[in-house]
Amino acid sequence: MINSIKLIALTVVLVVLTACAKTASTGNTPAEQDSVRAVNVAWYRAYNAGDGAAVAALYTDDAVLSAPGAPPARGAAAIRDFYLKDAAQFAASNLVEADDPGSDIGISGNTAWQWMTYKIRDKSGTTMDTGKSLTVFEKRNGKWMIVRDTWNSDIAPATTASAAPPK
Repeated sequence: MINSIKLIALTVVLVVLTACAKTASTGNTPAEQDSVRAVNVAWYRAYNAGDGAAVAALYTDDAVLSAPGAPPARGAAAIRDFYLKDAAQFAASNLVEADDPGSDIGISGNTAWQWMTYKIRDKSGTTMDTGKSLTVFEKRNGKWMIVRDTWNSDIAPATTASAAPPK
């Protein structure tokens, strides 16, 4: 009797561990990675075109955007306001931003992240800036959406000359 109980308990443990292992790896396929990567491709296309509304539509309603030199934009309205201004200014400056196709992507269930580098070039092809970004996605209603986004430049921030000390 005791051996039967042990055998049943062992079987239950093995079934649970197998289910957990399958759950942990769900979604981390090349096709899902391409789906995540496609969100950033759409982001760059819209941003370079100056379409801030299309960029903002890639974020969830509760997303947080942490852009350099700006306070965090929390929620759809703040992110939309940020990109309506920022994307239009970027496109008007005749610059183009592109990501590095060799980015790293990880997926676990309905959460994904993408780390990548980017380059900003002028219309002649001269590199004006390089940097890196980290974007976190959630799959909502079958669609990957941005929930957290941040990036930073490889160029050191400009320093301001300090005022002479008072005499």
